[in-house]
Amino acid sequence: MFFSNGSGKGHKRSLTGFTPTEIKAIDNSIPLKAREAWQKYGTKEFESAEELEARFIDHVETTLARSMYNCDNLAAYQSLSSSVRDKLILRWNKTQQLHTVKEVKRVYYFSLEFLMGRALDNAIINLEIKDLCNKSTNELGFRLEDLIETEPDAGLGNGGLGRLAACFVDSLSTGNYPGWGYGLRYNYGIFAQKIVDGYQVEAPDYWLKFGNPWEIPRTEIQYPVDFYGYVSTEKDEKTGALYKQWHGGERVLAVAYDFPVPGYKTSNVNNLRLWSSQPTTEFDFQKFNQGDYTNSVSQQQRAESITAVLYPNDNFYQGKELRLKQQYFWVAASLHDIVRRFLKTKKPFSQLPDYVSIQLNDTHPTIAIVELQRILVDLQKVDWHEAWDIVTRTFGYTNHTVMSEALEKWPLELFANLLPRHLEIIYQVNFEFLQDVERKFPTERDLLTRVSLIEESSPKNIRMAHLAIIGSHRVNGVAELHSELIKTTIFKDFVKIYGSERFTNVTNGITPRRWLKQANPKLSELIASKLGGYDYLTKLEKLQELQNFLEDSEFKKAWVEVKKYNKVRLTDMIKTLTGIEVNPNSMFDIQVKRIHEYKRQQLNIFGVIWRYLQIKATPKEERADKWPAKVCIIGGKAAPGYYAAKKIIKLVNAVSDVVNSDPDVGDILKVVFIPDYNVSKAETICPASDISQHISTAGTEASGTSNMKFVLNGGLIIGTVDGANVEITREIGEDQIFLFGNLSEDVEELRHEHNMGRLTIPDALNQVFDAIESGTFGNYEEYRTLVENIKFHGDYYLVSDDFESYLEAQRTIDKEYKDQDNWTRKSIISVANMGFFSSDRCIEEYADNIWNIEPIKEQV
Repeated sequence: MFFSNGSGKGHKRSLTGFTPTEIKAIDNSIPLKAREAWQKYGTKEFESAEELEARFIDHVETTLARSMYNCDNLAAYQSLSSSVRDKLILRWNKTQQLHTVKEVKRVYYFSLEFLMGRALDNAIINLEIKDLCNKSTNELGFRLEDLIETEPDAGLGNGGLGRLAACFVDSLSTGNYPGWGYGLRYNYGIFAQKIVDGYQVEAPDYWLKFGNPWEIPRTEIQYPVDFYGYVSTEKDEKTGALYKQWHGGERVLAVAYDFPVPGYKTSNVNNLRLWSSQPTTEFDFQKFNQGDYTNSVSQQQRAESITAVLYPNDNFYQGKELRLKQQYFWVAASLHDIVRRFLKTKKPFSQLPDYVSIQLNDTHPTIAIVELQRILVDLQKVDWHEAWDIVTRTFGYTNHTVMSEALEKWPLELFANLLPRHLEIIYQVNFEFLQDVERKFPTERDLLTRVSLIEESSPKNIRMAHLAIIGSHRVNGVAELHSELIKTTIFKDFVKIYGSERFTNVTNGITPRRWLKQANPKLSELIASKLGGYDYLTKLEKLQELQNFLEDSEFKKAWVEVKKYNKVRLTDMIKTLTGIEVNPNSMFDIQVKRIHEYKRQQLNIFGVIWRYLQIKATPKEERADKWPAKVCIIGGKAAPGYYAAKKIIKLVNAVSDVVNSDPDVGDILKVVFIPDYNVSKAETICPASDISQHISTAGTEASGTSNMKFVLNGGLIIGTVDGANVEITREIGEDQIFLFGNLSEDVEELRHEHNMGRLTIPDALNQVFDAIESGTFGNYEEYRTLVENIKFHGDYYLVSDDFESYLEAQRTIDKEYKDQDNWTRKSIISVANMGFFSSDRCIEEYADNIWNIEPIKEQV
């Protein structure tokens, strides 16, 4: 229970501990104040602490049906969130009304993942009311920081794809662009990761356990979505024309939940609409009366399973089918919602691309291309070729991988069973596309096989990336290197067919509101003190002015103090999460991201083992001078069915146990695995880095955005010449980054050499393997596959080829870190030149080059 006395100081006391006089005082003062304030201020936006307190107390008493004397942190968080959401809704309504009245073109961002992170802190920053909320919550006896920490992460994504989508919807709102996001409201997001005896163990992440005050249930917005069934040919009674009709065999309802997304320094509030699956009939009453209780609710359970969990395991047929169900359910509901909105304009469908632009975030929503064609041809009776022209002018496709094995495919048999009409449309689209290709290249029969939507394999597959390319008017990569690679490798045949004009690049970016001001408030404040305020948060290029202070000793001292503060913050988090104590005066070397062999956490931990062995081999009296104290931090989740990635996590934890308990090493080296890595933890981790690792095999990382987050927060990076590392190097300068490894153009030749048996393991890596094989870090059988994949199975990710170069880069880092004044200088120069990597710039490029939309600049 929580009670606030007259001084605004909070005291926890049991309900029975209150005297009748105290209870009477609460009842007669705070509720009365709330009622009077509500009568005075009504529903207008709050502008003072008094108004916010009134709204806060009203939500405690009416929304939560509680009293202030039993209001704990959870209730306070919910009440404050509801109060802030009220402010957002007022602006949201005005924004949507303005867009409707002006009949503006809207962009709709389709992403199967949205890693929004905590909403409260982001909202009060974008609304510029953090000081107001601090004052109000303090007056009511709470700490704002505690309420922010109470909010669970909405784990509606797996990694960079979802976080990019979140940055984009923030920048759409900040840039005053009319845009919505569309996704799925998973009951269970990405799993909660627990580490048990060094192993990853997945636990449910029921982020909706206490509800979500930020979402607005739209139970009045429901769309039926069909699966299975059959297709018939019908005759139009009026025209006599034949048309196809799909008779679905199973139907569920898509119910909308809205999440207002505020912009920064603007009244513009856009919307993220998430769909929840519900049954058309909750249970079979007849079966229930007959005592068949399990089967009476089977339809409900089957329907609700569609949005139950993010990315069901697709290692078996039922998992694949459920994932395809998710994708179709989501895009079908979203498209019907968009078409319903367009129909209100009374415009002909030929003008749909003038009012609607849809961006496909990777291949997951590609079935939307077929669904829109079905809506236009089957339901709206638009001519096939006119409909296809409308479709291709409406969609844009963002590719996020250069690895052909990562391009999504669906077994034709599964697709035919689940979506029979859509398969017919795909065959028709493919037939006409291949006819066009054959007319252009009549002698190149192999080309037809390579670009066909149907992969003639056993079993046959539908190539969704191919469909995304031919069904979109623009295809973009997410970094300059990535965009060039897809044109010369996986999509080179389509460049030959369409020319290079269909393919473009939009390098990824991040929102500085969350990844600087919210994640690193002290650095943000220090920068604002030199740049004359926070305008740089919407004009990130202004950071360049920081280079004017490179010789300012007081500024550099303050810069170092901020970094130290952030390292202490991370030190506390590490202690809380793992029990490991680390010295904040050490170098913090961090790699946090999804665990995958191509991201090469195995290269990192092999390097840590090598360092450990070298420290042990150094005479005790020389260790402290030769080896700067370092804390190696790794974090991330492995997909539940990804065996090798899970073994990497196990090895990291085993090395941590050995190194951290070795008295010969002490603080010279510590190894930490941070469990259950998520957006909120990233907001503490990124500002604390001295060096961060972005070490994917060259030519495998499309872009990466964690590299941008670390550099924007004053950390240097060690990385390969891959993804956005290339452009970061160009912007901040080669002296501020530690590059190593082979280049992308060398990768295929090296893999060929490996496959021919010409692979040499360097001596340093052999030392590491000897230590692992000897049982230094536990039973070798646990890690055999990690070692043998390199030694005997081709070393596909080129760990052996890059290992010595990696160690040399680490030696350079050790040397340069000793000169702290120069290191600080590098840190400032890096931050000063990160302006290009704002997601605001990304959205502006999409708007100009792909979507053809304009910001609506009038104040709402």
